[in-house]
Amino acid sequence: MVSSIAKITSPLAETPQRRTGAYALIDSLVRHGVKHIFGYPGGAILPIYDELYRAEARGDIQHFLVRHEQGASHAADGYARATGKVGVCFGTSGPGATNLVTGIATAHLDSIPMVVVTGQVGRAAIGSDAFQETDIFGITLPIVKHSYVVRHAEDMAKIVAEAFHIASTGRPGPVLIDVPKDVGLEECDYIPVEPGQVKLPGYRPTVKGNPRQINAALSLIETSERPLLYVGGGAIAANAHAQVQELAERFQIPVTTTLMGIGSFDEHHPLSVGMLGMHGTAYANFAVSECDLLIAVGARFDDRVTGKLDEFASRARVIHIDIDPAEVGKNRLPEVPIVGDVRQVLEQLLQRSREIDVPLDAEKTTPWLNRINRWREQYPLVAPHYDHRISPQEVIVEVGRQAPHAYYTTDVGQHQMWAAQFLNNGPRRWISSAGLGTMGYGMPAAMGVKVALPEEEVICISGDASFQMNLQELATLAQYNIAAKTVIINNGWQGMVRQWQQTFYGERYSSSNMQTGMPDFELLAKAFGVKGITVTEHSQLAGAVAEMLAHDGPVLMDVHVKRDENCYPMVAPGKSNAQMIGLPELKSSELMTELIRCTYCGTDNPVTNKFCPECGTKI
Repeated sequence: MVSSIAKITSPLAETPQRRTGAYALIDSLVRHGVKHIFGYPGGAILPIYDELYRAEARGDIQHFLVRHEQGASHAADGYARATGKVGVCFGTSGPGATNLVTGIATAHLDSIPMVVVTGQVGRAAIGSDAFQETDIFGITLPIVKHSYVVRHAEDMAKIVAEAFHIASTGRPGPVLIDVPKDVGLEECDYIPVEPGQVKLPGYRPTVKGNPRQINAALSLIETSERPLLYVGGGAIAANAHAQVQELAERFQIPVTTTLMGIGSFDEHHPLSVGMLGMHGTAYANFAVSECDLLIAVGARFDDRVTGKLDEFASRARVIHIDIDPAEVGKNRLPEVPIVGDVRQVLEQLLQRSREIDVPLDAEKTTPWLNRINRWREQYPLVAPHYDHRISPQEVIVEVGRQAPHAYYTTDVGQHQMWAAQFLNNGPRRWISSAGLGTMGYGMPAAMGVKVALPEEEVICISGDASFQMNLQELATLAQYNIAAKTVIINNGWQGMVRQWQQTFYGERYSSSNMQTGMPDFELLAKAFGVKGITVTEHSQLAGAVAEMLAHDGPVLMDVHVKRDENCYPMVAPGKSNAQMIGLPELKSSELMTELIRCTYCGTDNPVTNKFCPECGTKI
């Protein structure tokens, strides 16, 4: 992160025109491909909104009026995650700007490219405690990649160009542009700056891996018998999905992903072991505990992944690939550090392996893959069925069955972990607040995804507590008929808080029961002009999901589930990943089921708990 205004270099010469700073901002956004903005106006940003009015009238850009600035930041975040483009949001000075902070921090911790524009009091009033003045530049220093306060209108175009470049290159992240009101009104000789016209001295992210480190990594891969690919959000940001799969298949390396890395590898693939960590699959956590080589790809060894850090992959040598040198060695010292763009480094690894003809010994890792498959068979993820109550997992499975290719957003809590366990998403189709864990993220993020991709099915999986954090955005969905669907897993609790209180705090449920004062969500939706559905019985579930998906508009579906269901497996704080509680171990008599042809290996086999015992493919 840069804590001061960067040096600005001159763009290519064009004939200047007399324009205001507000015009320069909006025109620059349009030139950088911005088609949608999420925001909320106020006094200090009115010059910008006045210019935005003209741009909308010309059809250059579309603004979506949210009901709270936090909703704007989450919508811009979801927009960016789904498309890989820079998301944009606006807020005015003072409370408008501070309401954006949670969304900025969410994007920062998950490395999401955003440009955040805030209004500010006039230059002469800065520092005087003027009405609605806050030092948003200072407030956001720890949670942005870079910040600007625009002091002169003639700098606006260059600053916007720099902001987009910084937000989207290297390790992505949010960039703040704070615009004093009089700068928006000030006229200047406006010279447009197109994308790529500015240079930033000193800002040159390393994208190519060091050749010696590439060779060292290949040497470790060649000699490993129990390798594991540990793939994080960096693979998503770098669009490295094809390279991850090619590397895994070439060397027969099983793949586990972080919460941020979901979608970077096909979870139906026989080499997939799903998510690892606190609520990861048992077989992924056992695999990371026993591997002899851990290849970390765009991952940061987060505490929710590692559990007890000194016991995480304690038997393994580590290759760590990341574009951010600050992450390499921060939590775990690797034997082979490789700084560079994940996709380019993986391409280098693959190319070099072909050049030196690294032998492919498929038999070498067969015992390791067989061992993982036995864990997978013995400790499966199971969606329980109860006679009188719907299980939360059943809801996730049914929604995923009917909408297998949807873009999914989530809020934070038990429902988030169940969604991560049971939804099998493709690249950029899993959108969740991982690092900050922001309740209230899901529905506004889904709004941003649907605006970006109007032809795609977009579904938010939420909890009753999380949903109430930003429920006012139902009005935004209704106003613009944004057909994002929201499913509430309603157990009447702050579910994950309740689970921790039950497990670690002697069942003292302090301020976690949400049932008293719970609104009727179906009536609430209707009050906002949104279709509402309530589900209380098993027999209603499949039909309600179909009705939700068929509706041409936003829908809020409230599903009442078993109140005390816990999310397992779970790695307790201070424990290693191999020390999980709540493992659903199957008896040997339950393992062998039907005979079915495997779509991957083509053989007819008795399917073992939905996995082919010949190649391990998930059916």
